[in-house]
Amino acid sequence: MSPTVSPSTPPALTVAKFGGTSVADFSAMQRSAHIVANSPATRLVLISACSGVTNLLVELSQGITDNVLRQQRLQTLNDTHQSVLDQLQSPEIPAAAIQALLENITALSEQAIEQPSAAITDQLVANGELLSTHLFTQILREQGIDAIRFDIRQVMRTDSQYGKAIPNPTAIRQLSNDHLRRQLQHHVVVSQGFIGSDESNHTTTLGRGGSDYSAALMAEAINATTLEIWTDVPGMYTTDPRIAAKAQPIKEISFSEASEMANFGAKILHPSTLVPAIRQQIPVFVGSSKAPEQGGTWIRQTVSDAPLFRAVALRCNQTMVTLTSLNMFHAYGFLAEVFRILAEHKISVDLITTSEVSVSLTLDQTDTAGGAPTLPQAAIEALNEWCRVEVEQGLCLVALIGNQMSHTQGSVSQVFGSLDDYQLRMVCYGASPHNLCFLIDQDNAKPIVQQLHQQLFEDH
Repeated sequence: MSPTVSPSTPPALTVAKFGGTSVADFSAMQRSAHIVANSPATRLVLISACSGVTNLLVELSQGITDNVLRQQRLQTLNDTHQSVLDQLQSPEIPAAAIQALLENITALSEQAIEQPSAAITDQLVANGELLSTHLFTQILREQGIDAIRFDIRQVMRTDSQYGKAIPNPTAIRQLSNDHLRRQLQHHVVVSQGFIGSDESNHTTTLGRGGSDYSAALMAEAINATTLEIWTDVPGMYTTDPRIAAKAQPIKEISFSEASEMANFGAKILHPSTLVPAIRQQIPVFVGSSKAPEQGGTWIRQTVSDAPLFRAVALRCNQTMVTLTSLNMFHAYGFLAEVFRILAEHKISVDLITTSEVSVSLTLDQTDTAGGAPTLPQAAIEALNEWCRVEVEQGLCLVALIGNQMSHTQGSVSQVFGSLDDYQLRMVCYGASPHNLCFLIDQDNAKPIVQQLHQQLFEDH
């Protein structure tokens, strides 16, 4: 006998997101399609571009003047998608749409030579997801799943900050109710992560890695009961296994800890992914589409085990800005003016430390092109009227994630005791009980992470 379900209990509704490696080629798409087929609750599937495609599109968006090189990149894009078409039972169904998108990429790549811009970059890069969803939808159909393709730009409303657009959750929910909800009742809907549109229906992107964020926003909008993130590793680890071979899988982790890990460099999740999930208390599962039988990591509001040290995260490509002025000494209003200037130029600050005559801060978020955060020249000129400005790059941020770290005696000595041989910059500690972080030169990043992981996780 099946369990009695209360009339107030919402039906299970899962949003599944598959990353680029999970839809890299025909075999990968088939594996991901099997995951969808084995989960009757999965009604909305968001996927990334095929692995490597976004990088090619970003390169084209920068304007490749060498015609031979540009044609090589375009041919690679064609080959990537044609190889999937060739293995479909009915390739003629998506073929025309695939060809039209490839022709659009060619036209935009030529336009980028004459007049490159962030808007053209978004238009070009969005084609990766538009292409992959045509192919994946057909693969689902050929596995007997009633799947339809949906253009996420109809509902993923953002502002017009091309390359790192900010979504509007209220508009996304309303548009989803108007255009998507009925489709979910009758079909498995396949759509795109990472891309959206502004009020003028111009294509935007949410920044590199934004597919996870898209999935979380959609899970929130349609009142999903579970969000699944499928990638190429079976869940979250105590650090990147590519850096420390003895990294250990994490079976369960709290929203607070996972948010810190994502924000401080755990590439398995986009930093903003968990914000919508936290707002609606939606459990998040992270697993491997290559080996779903291995399980993965559940991210929930509360967990049974909350260790002092949970993981070591690494985030490179960092920019540190140091502002120095004797006017800071025993003065008021200096920091207010600094942040007014930063806000005026729409510059998001990540970390900050201060002394009597200086303030150091790191800039938040890379754009779709994947470059290090920059301080616009106009902002530098405005700040120079108040202080001396120094900008440094080539830095990495190491973050130790855990619980009650700022309230536990001896936790700091465990971390710093073995790092005497390294120059640590901009140490941030105490503002959150879940992290301790510092900047270091990128050349020392991996050795420091390896050393910390061995001391805090392997030796115990």
